[in-house]
Amino acid sequence: MLSFFGRLLAKTPKEEISPMKKFLIVGLGNIGPKYHNTRHNIGFKILDFLAEKEGLTFESQKLGDVATYKFKGRTFILLKPSTFMNLSGKAVNYWLQKEKVPLEHLMVITDDLNLTFGTIRVKTKGSDGGHNGLKDIQAQLGTTNYNRFRFGISDAFSHGRQVDYVLGEWDEEENKKLPERLEKSAEVIRSFGTAGINNTMNTFNGK
Repeated sequence: MLSFFGRLLAKTPKEEISPMKKFLIVGLGNIGPKYHNTRHNIGFKILDFLAEKEGLTFESQKLGDVATYKFKGRTFILLKPSTFMNLSGKAVNYWLQKEKVPLEHLMVITDDLNLTFGTIRVKTKGSDGGHNGLKDIQAQLGTTNYNRFRFGISDAFSHGRQVDYVLGEWDEEENKKLPERLEKSAEVIRSFGTAGINNTMNTFNGK
């Protein structure tokens, strides 16, 4: 039997979080300051917005920068992969396994050329749509059945200028509208964890 001081000094076991209350939210983007405000980096931007709003700090860990957000009894692991965009799946797969997050609690945030600027579309499955990040995630997970949150960046570019457009910075009009769209995106993340994927789709799709 431990003495009083023995009990006092005994290491408190780390509290285990139920996998059913854990969510992995992955924002896709390119690494480096030159990409910070580009359309293709909206996944990073949404997570950065949420982290700043909630006073969270990202820490460099294996295969990505990670922050933990707690809300209404849920734990959201926010991940910005530090791999190249086309190797994002490696980071997603690693963190799913490390944190024992069920696949249905994964949400991947990405840009979408086929949606008008700021339009939100949450889906439970689908093709990669030509997006290299989604293509690698699909290959690593071995399935297309994972939740994704597509943020519209529109397709306002001339023929042959797609790469320049997605890697270009937001224009003046888009920058004016971004704060409200980022706030709405943060609501999508919270809703996913608290209300579930179906309610989230019904509430936010097309908004």
